[in-house]
Amino acid sequence: MAPSPLRVRSTLHGLSERGLVVSYHIAMVHAALGERDQAFQWLDKAYDAREGRMTILKYAPEFSVLRADPRFTNLLRRMKLI
Repeated sequence: MAPSPLRVRSTLHGLSERGLVVSYHIAMVHAALGERDQAFQWLDKAYDAREGRMTILKYAPEFSVLRADPRFTNLLRRMKLI
């Protein structure tokens, strides 16, 4: 039986505290769960940490659910991707 998405989220948070998972990936999980505020919090952490995966944010299908949110556009502007 596959673990629940909430359990995966909890595990990833723990691994992040130990530096084993990057913020970008945790943001993906929150976006998939429809937790927009948390997704943006983790995307901001990824931006602050200059995580390399952020360079594909504009086109990453995992974040398509966030694209209509003004915070997404703001983040892309801060990254100078638009």
